Amino acid sequence: MVVVGAVGLAIAGYLTWTHYAGGEPACIASGGCERVQTSSYAELAGIPVALLGVAGYAAILATLAIRGESGLVLSALAALMGFGFSAYLTYVELFMIDAVCQWCVASATAMTLLAAAAVLRLVRG
Repeated sequence: MVVVGAVGLAIAGYLTWTHYAGGEPACIASGGCERVQTSSYAELAGIPVALLGVAGYAAILATLAIRGESGLVLSALAALMGFGFSAYLTYVELFMIDAVCQWCVASATAMTLLAAAAVLRLVRG
């Protein structure tokens, strides 16, 4: 979980950096990342969605240091919230923006893996 969380944090950090630097994320598929990053959905209440991702991944990583059942529950809760938000953003990409950002897909994949691992960890107790 630490490795996947660190990868997700790096992706969200990169997208946050490109947002504030005013650049475009490097993208293999032409135009998808730029369209997503410059869409009205790229911010929530004036906060870049990528920055929310940084906070989410950092929170998940922080919960991994908490011992006992509280840590397990908090990890699962944070990861499931991140998964839900990632699912919403994926829906927005596909059906509202009509563009797909490979960085966003990678982040959503990382969050999905984190959610699955966190829930499995909680169940196994």
